[in-house]
Amino acid sequence: MDCKIISRLFFLIIFFISTHLNAIEFKGKFLQGHYIIGITDPSAKIIIDKKEIRVSKDGYFVFGIDRDRKFDVTITKITNEKREKIIKKVLKRKYNIQRIDGLEESKVTPPESVYKRIKEENNKIGEARAINSDLPFFKNQFIMPVEGIISGVYGSQRILNGKPKWPHYGIDIAAKKGTNIKSSATGIITMAEPDLYYTGGTIIMDHGHGISTIYSHLATLNVKVGDEILQGDIIGTVGSTGRSTGPHLDFRVNWFQTRLDPMSVLN
Repeated sequence: MDCKIISRLFFLIIFFISTHLNAIEFKGKFLQGHYIIGITDPSAKIIIDKKEIRVSKDGYFVFGIDRDRKFDVTITKITNEKREKIIKKVLKRKYNIQRIDGLEESKVTPPESVYKRIKEENNKIGEARAINSDLPFFKNQFIMPVEGIISGVYGSQRILNGKPKWPHYGIDIAAKKGTNIKSSATGIITMAEPDLYYTGGTIIMDHGHGISTIYSHLATLNVKVGDEILQGDIIGTVGSTGRSTGPHLDFRVNWFQTRLDPMSVLN
């Protein structure tokens, strides 16, 4: 074979390998409410919109798309002072309207006497969701935490006793009281509260890089803050504590304060 052809083929191979190594690979749909995993050069800096995020030692990073996001995502990669921008269009979703009537009025509009309690509990939840650890478990496949019927879906607008409320930011899984709840992924317990006003028995678990899971309305809790939990470990049982109309698990996934559709992680 001609030396020039060999030289050209060699150049193309090297160029292809170099381009592939420097590229960013994404796993997940750029859809409202979805969970996106990226893979890049471990030495790169990654900025999502204006926020620099962690990149693991093996080049993984993660971020989420808000339920109502209407504008594109800008991903900036910086390596050796070289800056590369990627613009991803966010696709819109349609959400269900969910009406629940016959609730006690205190379950719909809490009395002023509990406002202070609710604020303090929300602050604690916000602190747990703000943790930015280097745990690597965010990149692994998550599993369904309990067997049951999905009775509530992410993003649905809830109308309680005729009054529009916040959208639902998790999935509700109906199951018998006392049914075991599994950890959806390996992580560390950052909150374990038996009686929050809205969510009753509540567990929050950190999986790294701002990804956390929340398990609500539990009857019993089998864990405490600081426990290291493996995927599939039993962390509690299904209940109907807090603001609940029947036994079920409200399961949620967050990227810091951005609430994500758990189905985008489970699937």
